Amino acid sequence: MNGKMHSETGAFSSDGMRAEILNPFVHKLELDNTYDKIKTAIFTVILLPFRVVVICYLIVTAWFLACIGLYGLSEDDLRRKPMTGWRRALKPLICFIGKMSYLAGGMAITIRGQQASRKEAPILVVAPHSSFLDSCIVYATKMSSVIVRKESMDNYVGKLINYTQPVYVWRDDPNSRQNTIKEIIERATSKEDWPQVLIFPEGTCTNRSCLITFKPGGFYPGVPVQPVIIRYPNARDTVTWTWEGPGALKLLWLTLTQVHSSCEIEFLPVYYPNEEERRDPKLYASNVRNVMAEALGVPVLDYTYDDCKLAARAKQLGIPGANAVREISELRSQLGLEQSQRELQLALPLSARWLAPHEFARALAVPLDAAAQRLFDIFVQRSSGMVYFPDYLLCACFLSLQHAPLAELLSYAFKLYEDGSGDGLSARAFAELTSRCLALSRDVALSALGVDLAGRGYITYDEFISYAQKKAELSFIFTCDTSHHKPKAQ
Repeated sequence: MNGKMHSETGAFSSDGMRAEILNPFVHKLELDNTYDKIKTAIFTVILLPFRVVVICYLIVTAWFLACIGLYGLSEDDLRRKPMTGWRRALKPLICFIGKMSYLAGGMAITIRGQQASRKEAPILVVAPHSSFLDSCIVYATKMSSVIVRKESMDNYVGKLINYTQPVYVWRDDPNSRQNTIKEIIERATSKEDWPQVLIFPEGTCTNRSCLITFKPGGFYPGVPVQPVIIRYPNARDTVTWTWEGPGALKLLWLTLTQVHSSCEIEFLPVYYPNEEERRDPKLYASNVRNVMAEALGVPVLDYTYDDCKLAARAKQLGIPGANAVREISELRSQLGLEQSQRELQLALPLSARWLAPHEFARALAVPLDAAAQRLFDIFVQRSSGMVYFPDYLLCACFLSLQHAPLAELLSYAFKLYEDGSGDGLSARAFAELTSRCLALSRDVALSALGVDLAGRGYITYDEFISYAQKKAELSFIFTCDTSHHKPKAQ
């Protein structure tokens, strides 16, 4: 099994140069040879059950101790003042049991460097964030206070998280971001002996191939922070959990059926901000990221959590080039296409749809430089060595209209995929379009074609919109946010 991280699209670093690494939100992991498949099957039978039983026993024990430590305390008590006395004395024991649960799963945790005291660094900045197994940092840092959504506390593990006296994020609170920053500032500057606040400033999981943009929330207090880096130096990467890749259960299964795994946690020297960094949390965050990236030996890329969500939405809808939408946006900006929205003007029937590199650049009215060539390479069909231009235009229109309802994107898509007659889309073209920008199944597409009662063999944009307005499952087409309306998969 190849455990190395793979990616499919390029990215640009903050200085505009092409990084040596690819999409940070993609991780591929497959059992690709017979030996690995047989070994995994054997360990699934003889090793996995034993490990699961021991891990469950240890987690339940830690949970039971957390319940004892929290007995008689309300959430308001946990937010008002730090634990003291015997309640706090239970923390080292819970941390020990937590580390043992990882060891029982075959993962040894190695700690390098020394954790600073709260007085030296009230905030611990942890990166890269690549796995749910990163939770081991809580045990390695003596149960520092995590930042957690309040909704995620209503589960079995909630007691253990509560025992860290976390900083809560309330999803239903319109002022959640400001209130979270306010509480972080209060914790970090308090004279009381609170646990250190532990933050993952990237805000989402990546494949550890780079450090993406750090959110500035944890840097607003302007206090010294201690950077902490996490590595998984394993021959097979069975822990990385990204937006595109294996799910949590598959990763857990493959990790628990490895003979041995390891995790390295390294405490870097405390970072003391200068006056300029204290006044500018974004600058502070960026400079700390640079220090951590240098220690890890990886580049920094100006990706954000919003970029990740945009790529996820594009993939969900089947948009061509979905995995590379962040880079496509950068390239369009470099070529002067983003501001002019030239693609919206080009969204017309084309006599020549399959384009070679020079034809592609000429169609965009840009020189065939490195940026244009890279844009071509993202959409090139390997079998022909050419780009199907409507695919590129559809992706470009998606980026230009990302905040508009999908119905507006559809109006351009109909023009892109029609045969030039202006009558509408044939059954084949309509199925192609709906798979590329709505991720609709062939059955749904054929149902929509049923509006063609006269047997004309085509469907117009107005006819489809009229049809969609009557279908609850297609209501996402008319909203600006499709995150709550997952299209039917093909």
